[in-house]
Amino acid sequence: MTTELRVLDPLEWDRWYGVLELAFGGVPESPEERRLWQDLTEHDRFLGAWDGDLCVGTAGAFSFRLTVPGGASVPAGGVTMVSVAGTHRRRGILTSMMRRQLDDLRAAGECLAVLTASEPEIYGRFGYGIGAYSVHARIDTNRVRLTVPEGTDGVSLRLADPTESSAVCEAVYAKLVPARPGMLARRPGWERLPLLDPAGEREGASPRQCVLAERDGGVVGFAHYAIKPEWSHAGSGGTVHVHELMGLDPLAEAALWRFLCSVDLTSSVRFRSRPVDDGWQHLVSDVRRCEPTIRDGLHVRLVEVGAALEARTYQAPVDVVFEVSDAFCPWNEGRWRLTGDQKGAVCVRTSDPADLALSVRELGAAYLGGVSLVSLAGAGRVRELREGALVEASVAFGSPVAPWLPHGF
Repeated sequence: MTTELRVLDPLEWDRWYGVLELAFGGVPESPEERRLWQDLTEHDRFLGAWDGDLCVGTAGAFSFRLTVPGGASVPAGGVTMVSVAGTHRRRGILTSMMRRQLDDLRAAGECLAVLTASEPEIYGRFGYGIGAYSVHARIDTNRVRLTVPEGTDGVSLRLADPTESSAVCEAVYAKLVPARPGMLARRPGWERLPLLDPAGEREGASPRQCVLAERDGGVVGFAHYAIKPEWSHAGSGGTVHVHELMGLDPLAEAALWRFLCSVDLTSSVRFRSRPVDDGWQHLVSDVRRCEPTIRDGLHVRLVEVGAALEARTYQAPVDVVFEVSDAFCPWNEGRWRLTGDQKGAVCVRTSDPADLALSVRELGAAYLGGVSLVSLAGAGRVRELREGALVEASVAFGSPVAPWLPHGF
């Protein structure tokens, strides 16, 4: 490989980002979106691969804090904007960028790397496992009824300007972050992401709207949404597109869902990413007519096995020795003894016999508690070496609530 890999110079950002746009189809993003990502770019954590004066590869990492089981907020590198020019494929550029990123994350003391994948099959070979899934659905509000819990009428709703209400919405979001693995604490600047609403990308829908849920004088939830009107000879059949919905309790969420499912002149509610254990599924009268679809969400990679496994807690006592394979990050190879419970954990190297054998990819998949080690063993990706160890570890790694990534990056 003759390309040079170097940290992104802010003066080269436009050229660099143009290479990324071209790799993803060549359709220029709106000025608003480009400006947001340029402002959020941490230049010392972004890389460009250069063939002379020509940029041929891009990759970056955001500095995040990720909620893990037990509620801790753990530093994590959010890998993003990865691309290689079509003219320079199969030259090792992607591998060199992924190698450099993981080395840098380790040097920075970040024990986790996370990403969302345009093509999921790419990242498994670099040790990433799918650690969180999401549900996409379309509720047919002409044929599906909602039954809300008692007390929902005690929640009042108020339409608000999305920008003017941003602060109270972000306060609701921040309160929810510690409660669910996979959620990201929003650093300054990231509050702009839910407000991004380029007119050219609405596909016939309205500008983004906001409804606040209130009780006892305080905001307890909100929804960002848009309405796409549709008319036929039979009348109206518009769609409510839900971009974000957050509630501090079931009553707030139920009030918001009831509102969205009863917007005048609409017959469906669509959303692209909700937790797999989301409460709306138990409010609807017929989940089949909601057409739920599961999709991969957050891909997780343990950069430092010991530190990552110590960073979370375990819902049942566990004492297990893992034989970990990790060809891409060989410092993780070998046997690790994990002992832990709901109060904390210790994970250290050991020479004791292994109880379970797996790769770092499986540890990443199971890490947030949404994918069971038993399930991975059923696919032949985890081997039990001590009878009973698989169930013990699988129960301990679980989470009472499903992990979920609320937004992309």
